[in-house]
Amino acid sequence: MSLTLQNPLKDPSAVLDYVFDWNEWLATGETITDHTITADTGITVDSSTEDAGKVTVWLSGGTAGINYKVACLITTSAGRTDERTIWIKVTDR
Repeated sequence: MSLTLQNPLKDPSAVLDYVFDWNEWLATGETITDHTITADTGITVDSSTEDAGKVTVWLSGGTAGINYKVACLITTSAGRTDERTIWIKVTDR
C-alpha cells in the first residue's frame, strides 16, 4: 500500500513508498519517458519506478524532528517537463 502525499509522516527506521500520481496532469495518450527523484541530505532514496503515470519512490532514514523535501521531475512523450515536491516529516512513531 502506498502512502498519501498529504502531510506524510515517516519513522526514522521505516522504509516506505510514496507515489507521485501524474495521471490527472498527463494529456490523453501521453506517457512519462523519464523521471528523476531528488531529496534533501539526510533521507535516502532507495529506489524509484514509473508505471502507468505514477512514480513510486522508496525512502529510508531521516532524523526525527526534521522535514525533508523530496522532488519528482518528469519528462513526457510530448516533450513536456514538470516537477512536484512533497515534504516528508520524520517523527518517532
